[in-house]
Amino acid sequence: MNFWLDRPALVTGGTGLVGSRLVRRLVESKADVVCLVRDWVPQSELVRTGLIERVKTVRGDVRDAALMERILGEYEIDTVFHLAAQTIVGIANRNPVSTLDVNIAGTYTVLEACRRSPQVKQVILASSDKAYGDQENLPYGEDAPLEGRHPYDVSKSCADLIAQAYAQTFGLPVAITRCGNFYGGGDLNWNRIIPGTIRSVLRGTRPIIRSDGRYIRDYFYVEDGAAAYMTLAESLAANPSLAGEAFNFSNELQVSVLELVERLLKMMNSELEPDVQNQASNEIRRQYLSAEKARRMLDWAPLFDLDSGLRETIQWYTEFFAHEGDLIERGAAATRAEKGLPV
Repeated sequence: MNFWLDRPALVTGGTGLVGSRLVRRLVESKADVVCLVRDWVPQSELVRTGLIERVKTVRGDVRDAALMERILGEYEIDTVFHLAAQTIVGIANRNPVSTLDVNIAGTYTVLEACRRSPQVKQVILASSDKAYGDQENLPYGEDAPLEGRHPYDVSKSCADLIAQAYAQTFGLPVAITRCGNFYGGGDLNWNRIIPGTIRSVLRGTRPIIRSDGRYIRDYFYVEDGAAAYMTLAESLAANPSLAGEAFNFSNELQVSVLELVERLLKMMNSELEPDVQNQASNEIRRQYLSAEKARRMLDWAPLFDLDSGLRETIQWYTEFFAHEGDLIERGAAATRAEKGLPV
């Protein structure tokens, strides 16, 4: 708490799944938070909960170099969390140029602005397990080469390497996080397996699995991700030699998509059968991480196991859809009242 007290911190991507949780944790730690927001997303946790009213907000794009330098200078930013990115693999496959542009150009623009701003003391860059690409030796360790082959994976490999270059060449105090597949309440991308499955069960329809269900992933709860970013920033401040280092954060589980869906169905007391469509393409078959380095060097451990994170997530969506039903009913009642019908 003392570390973050009144500390000016910039979060790019604050309306995102992890960004919203990170902003909340920073606010609760009494940091002086600035959020760079490109698109207005009223359904995001940042906006929906009113959290955005407790932070300073700048509208703009991470690829705008002049804007980034202005933010860092005028708000005297001390710590930067760069989370802004296009994170959906399917979108990257359909629209590779926009994904490469935001994820790569956005990264070097932010880092260059930080290099030119002497007030900045720590930079945390959100990379991904996808930066490793598809490799035979598992689990991934931080010394594995970055070999992305598909558009999203390549964008994360490049951003990761750019951060390492800025640390090595210019001495920029930047450290890198590589996490598995984030999940948690607030993710409204229904193509993702966890929110999509929960929504289907709550609506009584079969959950859809786009792949054959055998893809192995490393699922990581958003609250753990937000806490890990802050832990790394604190560690970097205490030990500047961590600049240029990358850290995996993971529960170190190997879970197939089908196993995950079946776990959700069991936890929600549902007898629905998943609809396995086997249509996924350009996705890595097996991915999971070793977090040994983070445990050893940062004294880090996750706050949630998979079941506790899933329970929290199910509860969030249950309340979300119950509230959605209330809004629909109130709207229908108002319409009936306007027409002079019984409410």
